[in-house]
Amino acid sequence: MMTTMRRLLKAVPGQTLRKGAAIWLPFFVCAGLIVFPAMAERVVPQSSGQLQLSYAAVVKQAAPAVVNIYARTVVRTQGYPSLFSNDFFSRFFGNIMPSQPRERVQNSLGSGVVVRADGVIVTNSHVIHGAQQIVVALPDKRELEAEVLVDDDRADLAVLRVKTDEPLPYLEFADSDQVEVGDIILAIGNPFGVGQTVTSGIISATARTHVDDAKYQFFLQTDAAINPGNSGGAMVDINGRLLGINTAIYSRDGGSQGIGFAIPANMVKAVVASALSEGKVVHPWLGLSVQDVTSDLAESLGLDRPMGVMVNKVHPKSSFQKAGVKSGDLILSVDGHEVDDQGALMFRFATKQVGKKATVELMRNGKRRSITVALIAAPEDPPRAEKTITGNNPFSGATVGNLSPAYAEELGVDDTLTGVIVSAVGGRSYARQLGLQPGDIILSVNGQGIKRVADLDAALEAGGRQWTIRISRDGQVRSVTVQL
Repeated sequence: MMTTMRRLLKAVPGQTLRKGAAIWLPFFVCAGLIVFPAMAERVVPQSSGQLQLSYAAVVKQAAPAVVNIYARTVVRTQGYPSLFSNDFFSRFFGNIMPSQPRERVQNSLGSGVVVRADGVIVTNSHVIHGAQQIVVALPDKRELEAEVLVDDDRADLAVLRVKTDEPLPYLEFADSDQVEVGDIILAIGNPFGVGQTVTSGIISATARTHVDDAKYQFFLQTDAAINPGNSGGAMVDINGRLLGINTAIYSRDGGSQGIGFAIPANMVKAVVASALSEGKVVHPWLGLSVQDVTSDLAESLGLDRPMGVMVNKVHPKSSFQKAGVKSGDLILSVDGHEVDDQGALMFRFATKQVGKKATVELMRNGKRRSITVALIAAPEDPPRAEKTITGNNPFSGATVGNLSPAYAEELGVDDTLTGVIVSAVGGRSYARQLGLQPGDIILSVNGQGIKRVADLDAALEAGGRQWTIRISRDGQVRSVTVQL
């Protein structure tokens, strides 16, 4: 069977640590012996109390801040009366009844973590995305309807708020940059809907990338048992602080294989702060096209090992351009944190706030240097001027717009590209028949270069029966001539 990445599609009822709470573990039990941190030798337990090492105190403090989330979505389908939808009857009578639209309510179960006493809750985007109604079930059996403050599918995080007359127990954020491989963690969730479950394990990796389909890929990995149903639940450290939001598992059969992933708390904290201050999530814009440094590339650059990420292209409006970054530079670290691939670079900037600055270490021609980069939001320059093309021309039915960094981020395309982009194509239109697809960039029409929507308007205004069109799709230039 193929190994697949599975998001955790249900929830974690949860738990919280009171402010300032901490648990001190003076020893560990190993193979029936007690190992004291200050002593290298192992000694025989002297009392039954020394054998009663437990995480119960941490769980009791953390549990009240983890909640269940019920997301309800109305799904509209084509259907038949129940008798004739039966396979047995349909084989003999066929579809004798006309298809009629039917609506059904689709429920999904997930978890969330209360991160502020006034009712701010964090969960995964994939738990609530598209839901018409979201209900939060608190550990005390109360059910409250939640509003969505932000739904950031790029980070697979959503921030909710419930109205409450009394403060809710909540989890404080840990500094996820301080976690180390081998640190003990607890995962709290509701696997397979069986009820609240707590599992323990260690951090088995701290910078896993290429794990999920979210844009910002940088995960904490654990061997604690995490199963479907844990999505949005809490990964807590031994002091009961929120270390991450459980989001995915690596599995052959859908069950736990001892490899689970959580979104680090520093990313979660940044998304919550942006949601509360801006009412939306605004991640700093890099304006860079980069690539990972492979062994072959490192050798060609005269490096003794692969390190950093290489800059391929810099957008002219990027703050990196203003800071003097050039194609061929290697980005080695951001504010002292090493970056070894594109996922790490994206994560380091995604945890920072627009309006601040970051110190970036570069290598150019074998020499290291530090620069200061201003953190800015992706600009909408030029204005998108989005419009749907009409008339007797090959683009009729296509929606196009001027490609800006902000528009590119919204469409999920390379934000260093410029030009006129196709964002949608209507059914049974000339554009559909031509084969245009969302994401296509229009380069020229009948030999006239297209830089802005106004240029396309002018080219289409000239009319004609024969059209020669050049577009860029996935970095490849395609040319076609059609007659209408």
